Amino acid sequence: MDKTKRFSNEVKERAVRLVMEVQGEYHSQWSAICSVAEKIGCAPETLRRWLRRQEINLGKRPGTTTEEIQKIRQLERENRELRRANEILRKAAAFFAQAELDRLQK
Repeated sequence: MDKTKRFSNEVKERAVRLVMEVQGEYHSQWSAICSVAEKIGCAPETLRRWLRRQEINLGKRPGTTTEEIQKIRQLERENRELRRANEILRKAAAFFAQAELDRLQK
């Protein structure tokens, strides 16, 4: 199975929610993360990253939200496609301009 898709979104959401609910019972958030991570079978660092991403998405922590990241990626893809199209058009225009000059010189 693909490493990045080992856990479903439902499992990730449930794990994050569980950490948020039980962190008051532990002396630190890291202790709560370690406990929950052991129960669901993931690395504590993985769960910590999921928790940070959720905090950013909820506005509790500064950073770029998941929705904004997806929008940026989409815009970057569009930008690459437009640059490629412009390059093709530039080369085609140069080709046809040269062909016209050659035709006029004959």
